[in-house]
Amino acid sequence: MLEWPVPAAFRPITAICRIERYREMKTYCTRQIIYAITSPPAANLDPAALPQLARDHWAIENRLFHVRDVTFGEDACRVRSGSAPRALADIRCAALSLIRRTGQKPRPARENFAERKWSVIKLAMSA
Repeated sequence: MLEWPVPAAFRPITAICRIERYREMKTYCTRQIIYAITSPPAANLDPAALPQLARDHWAIENRLFHVRDVTFGEDACRVRSGSAPRALADIRCAALSLIRRTGQKPRPARENFAERKWSVIKLAMSA
């Protein structure tokens, strides 16, 4: 819990934690230190749960945003104006949902569906 005088702008913050990450590869090892800021109610805050909150955040990043970028090249998309970026993001999310329903991995499924366009239409119509 924050125990020092906290400026008004930071009052929603209930915890700051320091997380050390170690990554061991075959030829090298890295150490990363990050600081996480969170604002769950103090009564619900368990210090042991803070690392899990950080992992949960990255699970969302890895499961959705990274997959959309790797599978559909979202970061390389040059569409930037109006509602088009949001519409394209929604289309990519819908495509990922359909792919996950089939039990396939996103990238191979995208390539598979590119070759068999009618199977995509059937899948979308059954959703």
